[in-house]
Amino acid sequence: MTLYVDPPTWPGHGRMWSHLVSDVSFDELHAFARKLGIPERAFERDHYDIPSHRYAEVVRAGAVEVGSKELLRRLTGAGLRRPKRRGPSA
Repeated sequence: MTLYVDPPTWPGHGRMWSHLVSDVSFDELHAFARKLGIPERAFERDHYDIPSHRYAEVVRAGAVEVGSKELLRRLTGAGLRRPKRRGPSA
């Protein structure tokens, strides 16, 4: 079981955010989030958005700290990347 979290460098809603992903399965990712009481509404396509004040807790629980590019590489390599859909093509 390996979960990854990037540093809280993503701004939004007046705070900074991290992303939590699995390189194994969404089931693993959801189970980890449930264990920590992370709400389902924090899940977006292929990751959980983690507010900066919970970053250390997620790491203590076992998530491996990686940079954002490494996180994306692992997510994509596992075949779990779900990119945002773009609007209709012209």
